[in-house]
Amino acid sequence: MKDYLIWYLIVLNLLAFAVSAIDKFSSGRRQRRVSELALMLLAGFGGSVGLYLSMFLFRHKTKHPKFTMGVPLIMAAQAVVLYLLWARGVIR
Repeated sequence: MKDYLIWYLIVLNLLAFAVSAIDKFSSGRRQRRVSELALMLLAGFGGSVGLYLSMFLFRHKTKHPKFTMGVPLIMAAQAVVLYLLWARGVIR
């Protein structure tokens, strides 16, 4: 199970990073944008680290409290869940 979880998180974080980059570069060209809900869902399902890194690398959504506070809170909640799963022996 641990291997699947690791691959899931890697893929989801790369996806969140890429989607955030696409949204950033679409904004400058007045193209279709990715919704904030879609970005937050990607973070909520495990892509929070990728989204957080892209926020500061691309300077994207860094003025929105929903993202500057929300994404770190999601990361903290996910860290707690991972710790609890590890402590209970579900993942090793």
